[in-house]
Amino acid sequence: MENTILGIHHITAIAGDAKRNFNFYSNILGLRFIKKTVNFDDPGTYHFYFGDEIGSAGTILTFFPWGEGIQQARRGSGMASEIGYSVPNGSLDFWIERFEKYNVIYNKPSEKFGEKYVTFLDPDGLKLELIESTTDDNRKPWETDEIKASVALKGFHNITLTLNKIEATASILTDIFGYKLIEKSVNRYRYATTAVENASIVDLVELPEEKRGHVANGSVHHVAFRVNNDESLMHFHKIISEKGLGITQQIDRQYFHSLYFREPGGVLFEIATDNPGFTVDETLENLGKGLKLPPQYETSRAEIEAHLVKIN
Repeated sequence: MENTILGIHHITAIAGDAKRNFNFYSNILGLRFIKKTVNFDDPGTYHFYFGDEIGSAGTILTFFPWGEGIQQARRGSGMASEIGYSVPNGSLDFWIERFEKYNVIYNKPSEKFGEKYVTFLDPDGLKLELIESTTDDNRKPWETDEIKASVALKGFHNITLTLNKIEATASILTDIFGYKLIEKSVNRYRYATTAVENASIVDLVELPEEKRGHVANGSVHHVAFRVNNDESLMHFHKIISEKGLGITQQIDRQYFHSLYFREPGGVLFEIATDNPGFTVDETLENLGKGLKLPPQYETSRAEIEAHLVKIN
């Protein structure tokens, strides 16, 4: 596993109202709220993390809820456009019924690459899919009183990038990240890595005439790919630097260490480590219960807490 990209680590998106975001992902979708912290670059804004019981790589969806009134995203090229979650076979009827109950916008079930799926929108317009995968997914999902393991979201299945041209982005996936083209359907190209069993797929959709999208409320901010340690992280720093892609220096994100660069198609990519993990400042049982601040903001805790809306 040394010096290998291990699929998707996490995906970060932008939301509006913090309470609405929290309710949708923890209560309606049934993900575990694993961390309540703040944006490192804007401590007046929350940074929420949702995932499985322990915050396993490949299950972590995070949000910057910037508040009501922020600019709405415009879907287009140069964006991560769809987040795909793996769900158990036969569970889509449960989810359609649940979407009806909670007035979630969704499309009728469809199929691509032999897999049945349902597309839906979160309250801010972020596009997601629930996919009955044709490959085994033995990940243990988080359960709630209403959402049991037999229907619960297991973690990411894939991420979709919409691009005017796919070649340069595809070369990042194949030449640097170790992915391979495994299927093609019209203008959708499916790439996957064999380094991990799940959260291993990136779909590239080529739309040559599509206008450039705008990242804002209801869109993906960046896609993070996983490595197992700092040594592997810096291995990729060297390779990407030599490609002239303007990668950042290593950044300590408290729960993982990161590098950022913008791939040629325009999507912001991150590479993130497994270490140190989400129990570095909370016990497993108490994940998500307290407001955890980066050390540099602890002296301003009272001011920060007074500014943020209360999330229980």
